[in-house]
Order: sequence, then structure tokens, then C-alpha cells
Amino acid sequence: MTAPSWALGIAMLAMVASGCATPAQQAAEDREYMPPTSIYNILDSTALVYSDPAAGSAVNDHPLRWIGFISHPIGHGFDYGLNRPAYKLGGSIPYLFGYTAEDNMLDAQRR
Repeated sequence: MTAPSWALGIAMLAMVASGCATPAQQAAEDREYMPPTSIYNILDSTALVYSDPAAGSAVNDHPLRWIGFISHPIGHGFDYGLNRPAYKLGGSIPYLFGYTAEDNMLDAQRR
């Protein structure tokens, strides 16, 4: 190896090694820890009692969420108007429609 390639290698190593210690990170280490607004965890049953999840949510919701709010009753209408009667019809003549024990279990779990 030649001297310029050694110098280039040492310069690159110095840049990589010094790039991890920036003044911004050092200043961040000196600050006091501030916990997040909402520390909601789905495995913690008391999380909604001791925290405010709405305070940690985004100011503007996703626009498709409003489409979900509007289409939710329409989906329930299809469920009660088409899907549940189809399951009842399939359950009445299981050998004709291929209604299985698994279909029966899923239908029994409906509310």
C-alpha cells in the first residue's frame, strides 16, 4: 500500500470514530428525563385509568378514519342482512353447503 491510501484510510477511520460523539448528543445527555404523555400498553389493564391516551394522540386524525366511521354501520347492515342469514341457511343443510364444525364455531362466537 502506498502512503496516500494509508492517509486516506486513517482519515476515514477518524471521521467514522468522531462522528458518534457530537455536541448535540452530549447536550441531550445533560437534560432531565421527561416521560411521554401517554404510556399506554395494551397488556396493562390499568393503563387507561392512570394515563390519558387522547393527550398523546395526533392532533389531526387520518382522513380514512372518517370513512371507517361512516362505513361501520353499513358493514353491520351487511353482516345482519346477508352474512348471518347465509350462515343460518348453511347450518340448516350442512351437507349441501359444506358447512363445517369450524364454521359453526365461528358463527357461535358472534355477538
